[in-house]
Amino acid sequence: VQLQAFGGGLVQAGGSLRLSCAAFGRILSFNAINWHRQAPGKQRELVAGITSGGQTNYADSVKGRFTISRDNAKNTYLQMNNLKPEDTAVYYCNLEKVNYYSAHDEIVAQNEIWGQGTLVTVSS
Repeated sequence: VQLQAFGGGLVQAGGSLRLSCAAFGRILSFNAINWHRQAPGKQRELVAGITSGGQTNYADSVKGRFTISRDNAKNTYLQMNNLKPEDTAVYYCNLEKVNYYSAHDEIVAQNEIWGQGTLVTVSS
């Protein structure tokens, strides 16, 4: 299974961006799909998550501005509104506690799978 995040870019403060995370592979089950971010010189932090049952959670800093959604295990989105300069970071998506079929049709259990990041830059 591979994850690919895209949709980042440069936006002015107050603007919006929509990030997408696409999963490639034969996924059997997963616990949650999350969005994390890492700003320069800072630790990676959890921004938002959505469980396989559809429950969502958000970091306090993005509540009311960001919305996570998914249409299936393959596509997850992060709608970011009213962006602020402090939202500038590389954003990563990850799958949590995932079971999937390998290329040899074996069931593989993995705690985490990470995609490459997509850069979001918010100018003031």
